[in-house]
Amino acid sequence: MLAFRMLQTIAGHGWRSRSSKPAQNIHISKPASGFSFELTDEQKEFQATARKFAVEEIIPVAAQYDKTGEYPFPLIKRAWELGLINSHIPESCGGLGLGSFEACLITEELAYGCTGVQTAIEANSLGQMPVIIAGNEQQQKKYLGRMTEEPMMCAYCVTEPGAGSDVAGIKTKAEKKGDEYVINGQKMWITNGGKANWYFLLARTNPDPKVPASKAFTGFIVEANSPGIQIGRKEMNMGQRCSDTRGIVFEDVRVPKENVLIAEGAGFKIAMGAFDKTRPPVAAGAVGLAKRALDEATKYALERKTFGKPIVEHQAVSFMLAEMAMKVELARMAYQRAAWEVDAGRRNTYYASIAKAFAGDVANQVATDAVQIFGGNGFNTEYPVEKLMRDAKIYQIYEGTAQIQRMIIAREHVAKYKA
Repeated sequence: MLAFRMLQTIAGHGWRSRSSKPAQNIHISKPASGFSFELTDEQKEFQATARKFAVEEIIPVAAQYDKTGEYPFPLIKRAWELGLINSHIPESCGGLGLGSFEACLITEELAYGCTGVQTAIEANSLGQMPVIIAGNEQQQKKYLGRMTEEPMMCAYCVTEPGAGSDVAGIKTKAEKKGDEYVINGQKMWITNGGKANWYFLLARTNPDPKVPASKAFTGFIVEANSPGIQIGRKEMNMGQRCSDTRGIVFEDVRVPKENVLIAEGAGFKIAMGAFDKTRPPVAAGAVGLAKRALDEATKYALERKTFGKPIVEHQAVSFMLAEMAMKVELARMAYQRAAWEVDAGRRNTYYASIAKAFAGDVANQVATDAVQIFGGNGFNTEYPVEKLMRDAKIYQIYEGTAQIQRMIIAREHVAKYKA
């Protein structure tokens, strides 16, 4: 816990979540002087701590976790001890209260080590975010506070077998009976589903199909050990295999009314609002994977020889590396802008979707190119890039598909011209 206390001290001199002030990484020395891309000393400390953890503790065991699919709780516990998990939790609940920018810096480094581990950690932020943005003081202290007292997980329980991108199509129902709500339904593809201590759950409380989504759904905090919850088998996915993904069935699960976030009917707005805050870190994770693929491909290209010289000296390969480097740098700038908007206290929907869509595509493109540079070795499990290629695909799917992001970007873009 010494490392966590050190990071708490660092954070005490830096940033606060949900600040109305511009992010502290923007250094304005005088009017119209522009802004700096230089990180603050505090931000560099967080970045360095996460990088050291990824390189020294995650990378050496990542391949084994990928093979077994075992949940990486030892790494999660270590990340918790270092203060690299639950970074969004407010100081009032015992957390660091970091801004989105700092959380993204940490996320990129963790993803560099293994995106399966990073996704398990990031799923905590997604599950917590509705409580952070919409929970009252009592709810925050109870459910966020416990996560700072010991390493535990939570989950964002929204997706269903027939309602992924179409969140408004959710069928899970919550019926009010006295001082409780009785929940029935099924969720699917829930990250940390089998490891969570509690869930953020979105359910329909208005049965009228004509009622708009903005009024039909309610957000609940649900204890994972509540009677009536049935946790499905762990899904063995193409990539990010150590992340725990499951279906969950809710059968007459009773939830007290004090676990409703804001009020009945406010759930859809809360759930969508959480994505604006969590899509920048998801984009940062995609950048971390792309950076790892670029580094692995570059090192290999410097060592592998064909026709009497390292393949990096062949223009066909060097140009591929140049394209990969361009994409990594631009994707990083995209997530940093999206995160900066959050910390500046502005609505970031447009930038969050750009970052998520672009970085997700970049992760897949760069990982695929890395496999190509490795040639036959890239297709082999003894080398790291095949795992990166498998792990990358989910970035175009979860937290809003690449196509959904484009719908959002188009909507936001066109709206500027209609205003």
